[in-house]
Amino acid sequence: MSRDDFRRRADFVRAIPLEVVLTSWGAVRDRRDKSQWRTPRGPLSVTGTKFFNWHQEQGGGGAIDLVMHLGDMDAAAAICWLQQHLGSAATTASSTVGISANARAQPSSSSAPAPARQLLRLPAPDPARLSRVRRYLTDRRRLAPSILKPLIDAGKIYADGRGNAVFLMVAGKVNRPIGAELRGTGQQIWRGLAPGSSRDAGYFWIGIPGARKIILCESAIDAISCHQLHPNSIGISTAGVRPDASWLAPLIARGYDIHCGFDADDPGETASRQMIAQHPAIQRLRPPAHDWNDAITAWRQ
Repeated sequence: MSRDDFRRRADFVRAIPLEVVLTSWGAVRDRRDKSQWRTPRGPLSVTGTKFFNWHQEQGGGGAIDLVMHLGDMDAAAAICWLQQHLGSAATTASSTVGISANARAQPSSSSAPAPARQLLRLPAPDPARLSRVRRYLTDRRRLAPSILKPLIDAGKIYADGRGNAVFLMVAGKVNRPIGAELRGTGQQIWRGLAPGSSRDAGYFWIGIPGARKIILCESAIDAISCHQLHPNSIGISTAGVRPDASWLAPLIARGYDIHCGFDADDPGETASRQMIAQHPAIQRLRPPAHDWNDAITAWRQ
């Protein structure tokens, strides 16, 4: 790739809003301070196009820097990730660059249509890379093949063209796809959501239909790990540390015995307290290690 090509690709994705990148990555915005986000790499402060990680004392500006930070990758890899996962957002961002300050300052009409929600774009399955995803989940994550097989056979877990593990998020009895959690299986550790995923519309789940005990976990891998330790329960991923979701109250109303199994760390404990304060019927169930997958990997070493 020539220097001009690299510059054009960088210019195309640089203006993607940081909030869009963070949401796609599975980060959660603080309800009390909208400038704060909880991410897999720690809490971030976001001001316009700038961000700063107070725990790691690192920061930067723009979507490329943010993806480099979140995914611990170089600029070229970050640009490729942004193009693949948020290309439509880049097109929208670039189309607004030419709007004048006067035009932006005009008051909006009450009849103006609301912004269209981003359409769901699930990664296409790549059967040739499925063996890589299987090895990652069984060898590195220590998940039982007997538990993974029915999920893979049902299409709830598959591999995309980059060898990422895709965990399908669904809604309703018909298991209508509403999104997907993505997890990298290479040396560069990262996770995110398929573009257009709606975490409030559904979730990844594992378990026996009809079970009455539900354990809420922070990720699909943790939900599978938790189910491996509690086989008579249903594991549900909230796709991030979230104290509330629109689908939670209906589950409570249907009489499920719900436990919050978030990580045993500060964000997990804080979100658990907030969840139980809003829904007193929910009980806390701490993983026996930092998270449920840590418990599995420690047990099987």
